Amino acid sequence: MQDTNTQLKWEEKAKKKYKTMVENIPLFHREIAKTVVNKKAELLAKDRGSELIEEEDIVRAFFAEVPMTFYSLMIRLLEQSGFDYKRYQDKE
Repeated sequence: MQDTNTQLKWEEKAKKKYKTMVENIPLFHREIAKTVVNKKAELLAKDRGSELIEEEDIVRAFFAEVPMTFYSLMIRLLEQSGFDYKRYQDKE
């Protein structure tokens, strides 16, 4: 499966950050994270009326789909990948 297998296009900077983050997710969780985050990010972009998946959609998808057990790891990976996650943290 490709890192960004969706029907919508991805904003290039956000896509690069996303790929960096996915590469750092533990291997055991990587494929499931890609599956659920890709699907949720696409739905969020469509809900905004956008034809482009942007950083907001990706970050909000991680917050919505990643179990709280992995919250601290997710925050660390968001930061390391260059996502401005704090802007979207309260939206969920």
